Amino acid sequence: MSVPAEIIEGKQQDILLLCDHASNAVPPDIDLGIAPELLDLHIAVDIGADPLTRSLAARLEVPAILATVSRLVIDLHREPDHVSLIPHRSDGHWIPGNDPVDRAGRIARFHAPYHRLLARSIRTQRPRLILSIHSFTPCLEHGGTNRPWEVGVLYNRDARAAHAAIDWFRGQGLVTGDNEPYSGRLLNATLNRHAEANGIPSVAIEVRNDLIRDAFGIERWSQALAGLANSLRNSLARNVPIAT
Repeated sequence: MSVPAEIIEGKQQDILLLCDHASNAVPPDIDLGIAPELLDLHIAVDIGADPLTRSLAARLEVPAILATVSRLVIDLHREPDHVSLIPHRSDGHWIPGNDPVDRAGRIARFHAPYHRLLARSIRTQRPRLILSIHSFTPCLEHGGTNRPWEVGVLYNRDARAAHAAIDWFRGQGLVTGDNEPYSGRLLNATLNRHAEANGIPSVAIEVRNDLIRDAFGIERWSQALAGLANSLRNSLARNVPIAT
């Protein structure tokens, strides 16, 4: 069984990058019943997150794991029992192919092997810091309000990397959300399972997707996130004992 992820190797092993929503790909044997253009929207993929993660991995020379299936097929950044694991509706758009659906089959085919891969990679690499790269839409289509943040820092109970990241972004003059545009205390499944549960400092970084839609934006934010990563390397090594 193929694993729904791509692994990028890296010389430096102290940081691991994750990108749960890198792809808008739908396997040919799954019919979501939606117009093809919906796959280019934020409901199907974190716009800009894939090229940003690749650029950052190359700049830092660190490993990265990128999902290769759309979040409309199954959301790899949700727990298996989460109501929106296989969305029937997303930002007002009905996904008829997901109603009804073989939930257990999708989990076994995509979700379970993806998370087994993450767990195995972390055991092998033993990273000292995990960064999860996401993007968010400036305004939801249905019932949304403008989201003014340029970048959001999401975290749950372990705030070692998050608080330092918020301070760093704000020090760069960036409009930074502290658990915005949504709270990492509610939606942080991947890092809860693979970072926090293993005592590894981590942070989910949400970049507003209109800022990373072109090569200029990717380059700008890749440089910024590399600066953040190096700052976190230094601050965590200096101030916080890292679990291994």
